[in-house]
Amino acid sequence: MSDIKIRAAAEGDAAALTTLVYHSKQSNGYDEAFMAQCVDALRVTPLRLTQIEFLVAEAEGTLLGCAALDRRNTEAACAEVCLFFVSPDHKRRGIGQQLWSTLLARARATGLTRLVLDADPAAVPFYEGLGFVTLYQTPSSAIEGRTLPHMARDI
Repeated sequence: MSDIKIRAAAEGDAAALTTLVYHSKQSNGYDEAFMAQCVDALRVTPLRLTQIEFLVAEAEGTLLGCAALDRRNTEAACAEVCLFFVSPDHKRRGIGQQLWSTLLARARATGLTRLVLDADPAAVPFYEGLGFVTLYQTPSSAIEGRTLPHMARDI
């Protein structure tokens, strides 16, 4: 696909983003039982789109990926990177890098100096490539007893 555009998510994107996020997560090898426990955490609602700064990558009217900055539960100059997913059919084509570049520029433009995230273990190498380091393991908000790498990066 050519002419990939990064734009702010619109309310009408919510259902398609939920599907994209769910399938991208599942493509990491998770079974249906695991995915059933993640449904609420992965759901993108119109309300959620108004609460966080949400970007989408699209080409030819097709959503290819998404990423968001959530400033609600962090200190003033820090935001959480969340819901960073690329469609399984479009991984390894530079879409994640394009989303990251736009997200990073947006974070800098709004005065942020630090980004944090709770990474899916399968995504740790991707985030390390973006300069994130693992600080500690944190409990999963979706699955009891599971921990996730809590990562951070100064910008």
